[in-house]
Amino acid sequence: MRYQKIISCCIAWVIVFAFANCQSAKKNSQPNIIIIYIDDLGYGDVSCYGATRVQTPNVDRLAQNGLRFTDAHCGAATCTPSRFSLLTGMYAFRNNAAVLPGDAPLLIPQGIETLPSILQKRGYATAVVGKWHLGLGIGTIDWNKPINPGPLETGFDHSFIIPATVDRVPCVYVDGHNVYQADPADPILVSYKEQIGDEPTGLSNREMLKMKADTQHSNTIINGISRIGFMTGGKKARWRDEDMADVFTTKAKAFINSNKNKPFFLYLALTDIHVPRTPHERFLGKNPMGRRGDVIVEMDWVTGEITKDIERLGLDKNTLILFTSDNGPVLDDGYSDEAVEKAGTHQPAGNFRGGKYSAFEGGTRVPTIAYWPGTIKPGVSSALMSQVDWMASLAALTGDSLTGKAGPDSRNVLPVLLGTSDKAPAYMLEEAYTLSIRYGNWKYIAPQEKGTPDWLKNKRIESGLIQLPQLYDLQTDPGETKNVAAQHPELVQQLQNELKKIQTTNLTGR
Repeated sequence: MRYQKIISCCIAWVIVFAFANCQSAKKNSQPNIIIIYIDDLGYGDVSCYGATRVQTPNVDRLAQNGLRFTDAHCGAATCTPSRFSLLTGMYAFRNNAAVLPGDAPLLIPQGIETLPSILQKRGYATAVVGKWHLGLGIGTIDWNKPINPGPLETGFDHSFIIPATVDRVPCVYVDGHNVYQADPADPILVSYKEQIGDEPTGLSNREMLKMKADTQHSNTIINGISRIGFMTGGKKARWRDEDMADVFTTKAKAFINSNKNKPFFLYLALTDIHVPRTPHERFLGKNPMGRRGDVIVEMDWVTGEITKDIERLGLDKNTLILFTSDNGPVLDDGYSDEAVEKAGTHQPAGNFRGGKYSAFEGGTRVPTIAYWPGTIKPGVSSALMSQVDWMASLAALTGDSLTGKAGPDSRNVLPVLLGTSDKAPAYMLEEAYTLSIRYGNWKYIAPQEKGTPDWLKNKRIESGLIQLPQLYDLQTDPGETKNVAAQHPELVQQLQNELKKIQTTNLTGR
């Protein structure tokens, strides 16, 4: 009997260990995924990419213990197109994706597969916290009733967002389908066509402003800041800009803690470092570059808070964190916050030309770090990579693959993302107000077919938008100063043909 008990006990332990190993294998096959998506952060805006006038220790820690990419790109040189391509695996030009007003209908076609919907079907809890800017509803929005379709109809289980950008009305959070803390007795009205109500504006009540703004940003004043567009009502629901980083951090942590025992996907889309730059008071004056430097410091703090929370919960060895930006940098973007005057020697795009809105490299080459302790070996990768490929790659990470019409432009580059290979696709598309294509160190910029928008002409940025073919050798000329298209007509023709092939690809199936 004694020996039988011993044998039974041993068998029981074997079963326990086998179950534990099975659970561990299952857990590792479905790692948590967090994308920390910064707004308007340039290649040279963090210290691990060469910044010296601002220190970003939490981002640096991800880079030191993860994989730092030196040639990784967002989908486009502006925010809405980049966010669209990241979440759909589809080039933004295919859906005419452009920067949206705050009351635009949902841009993502209903019923298509998205990155969150793919992960959702794999058993992941999914959430978006932060800036959405991909439209809501199907037309005119009544902000006093449930708002849909939106994130919850595109694959997210949980959603706590601002509808568009911080400089656009309505200046309210949307929790799920409803405006957060809405008051039925104080209905919200929004217009991008004409002034409504008797709210003060940046043109009529300049004495109320915390910072001056250009004409475009001089409509309704909310929290001492004039915005694009007009709104009235919803006073209890209005955000205080200075609290936004804290609010999003709290919501993100709550989602992580609520789903710590199952695989989760968190798309944390911060509003820093977009204008208006309004750091919380505890970060104000922390950097010599003024408000723009202060919000970089604040952004770094949020990154550290999320990373520390993952470690506190013991999830770090089973969580992939991807840190990146939606487009290149911009200094003067509508508000007088001394970003230009106080930049000093700081180079927000590093040694690359252009920035936000630009067809040059500074428009889409952004800081990109993949961090996964125990799985991703620390190092630096020069592999060419685009965010449009993340949908197929993250699906592959969880044991899935894209089929049919899902993510039509997304290619599986998981080995590149995890640092086990530097073999990337030969060609990579870049979008601005024209299309560009990368081929190794070569970059071709197609002639701009339409004129440069008047508002863009006034930006202090080199757009790269001309009506002639441009070809640059980035290996010898990273600043894109010497157009060598005339010297390489055969290469120009090759890249034009490849670009045309991408544009005319039939997306009915794989």
